[in-house]
Amino acid sequence: MPSPDAVEKALESILDDLAAIEHERWSTWQVYLHSQGTRQPDGSLILPASLVARWERQIQTPYERLTDTEKQSDRDQVRKYLPTIQNLFERNP
Repeated sequence: MPSPDAVEKALESILDDLAAIEHERWSTWQVYLHSQGTRQPDGSLILPASLVARWERQIQTPYERLTDTEKQSDRDQVRKYLPTIQNLFERNP
C-alpha cells in the first residue's frame, strides 16, 4: 500500500484533469438549465415552477432515496471521472 504522502501526490497529479471533467459537467448542465428558462429582456431567466420544484426536491433528497432514474443519472456523471482515476492506478500500481 502506498504511503499517505504518495497517495496525496498521486491525487494531486490528476486534480486538473478531474477539474476539467467537472467544468465540462457543469457547463453541460448550465446549457441545459438555460435552455429550460425563458430569457427576459434584461438577460435574466425565468425557470418553470415544475422544474424548480423537482430540483429543490432532488437537492433535499439523500442519494439513497432518489429514484432509480435519478441515481442512474448521477452514476452516469461519475463514470466520466473513472477513466482518469483508472489511469492514475495504472501509472502508480
